[in-house]
Amino acid sequence: MKGLVPIGGRGTRMRPVTYSVNKHFIPVANKMLVEYPIMTLIKAGIKEIGITYNPGQLEYAKEVLGDGRKWGAKFWYILQPEPKGLANIVEVAEDFLKGSRFVFHLGDNIFVDGIDDLVESFDKGDMEGMVTMVEHEENVRMGVPYFDKKGRLLKYVEKPKKPPHKMAVPGLYFLSDSAFGAFRGRNRLRPSARGEYEIPDLYQWMIDKGLRIEVRKYGGMWLDPGKFGDWLESNQYLLDRLAERKILGKVDKDSRVEGRVEIGKRSRVINSVIRGPVRIGDGVVVKDSFIGPYTSIYHGSKIVGCRVENSVLMEGVELDNMPKVIDNSILGNNTLVKSVSQNGALGMFLGEGSRVEW
Repeated sequence: MKGLVPIGGRGTRMRPVTYSVNKHFIPVANKMLVEYPIMTLIKAGIKEIGITYNPGQLEYAKEVLGDGRKWGAKFWYILQPEPKGLANIVEVAEDFLKGSRFVFHLGDNIFVDGIDDLVESFDKGDMEGMVTMVEHEENVRMGVPYFDKKGRLLKYVEKPKKPPHKMAVPGLYFLSDSAFGAFRGRNRLRPSARGEYEIPDLYQWMIDKGLRIEVRKYGGMWLDPGKFGDWLESNQYLLDRLAERKILGKVDKDSRVEGRVEIGKRSRVINSVIRGPVRIGDGVVVKDSFIGPYTSIYHGSKIVGCRVENSVLMEGVELDNMPKVIDNSILGNNTLVKSVSQNGALGMFLGEGSRVEW
């Protein structure tokens, strides 16, 4: 089997951070978001992975992800010329995928407990496609599967007004190369009202052709950190589940490290308290500060004289002697937050879509 992971899109729900960085490369629990689907596929035994991108994204993707060798895998980079929908991603990847069964794993979804059993079920089964389901209270904003009286999949509808149950379809799709017939001939897929080729329509095409499509429920934890609040919640959950006590940097005698705290190479903790679960990347300096639970600090950041809790700090963030606690925050690459006023006044240099809550 092969894997397919898209890293395109605009990431509008994570602006202003995504004005300067692709959403898939924003860290959550100190790993880039796209690393989670890649590792999920590899752990399930899938080592050949196609990564689809939109124009202007290839150079950075290759710089960050490489060719897959560091993960023991092999990556193919595949251009999607325009963001025309998820089914179009399958279409543009046909040369890479043809002749294989494959897993299409969205690059912004996290299946925390792995997908090994689902991959095995599809790989050994005789179905032509498989839809994954999760239970979700707000499935009205997601894709929803509909079944006949015998429990067979009838259709899969995106954002129905009145879902008949609480099941929803997350960003994990299993397909055979029979799917590529949907992109040829008179009965080929047509774009939806919003001008995109939709995954539900691809599955519907296969169902209408009499191809066997089965449904499996995912019983593990699924995360979709697409918005500000969801990102912080995902960061919390992953730190709770995955953080270890692992100190590779230097902690001086005047500092305390409590609980499950990871400190990366060349990082220094000086006269500070770090209370886990916390992840600190490489080349970070923490001085005269308190770093509280559920904080992730990415590589090359510097925190001096601050108290930080429940926050995500991206690469190269600098915090300097802030009089207030920094809490429930996401700070983008190379952000500088510095206290220079003696009278409590704030000086700001903010771009479009910025948020300040004081």
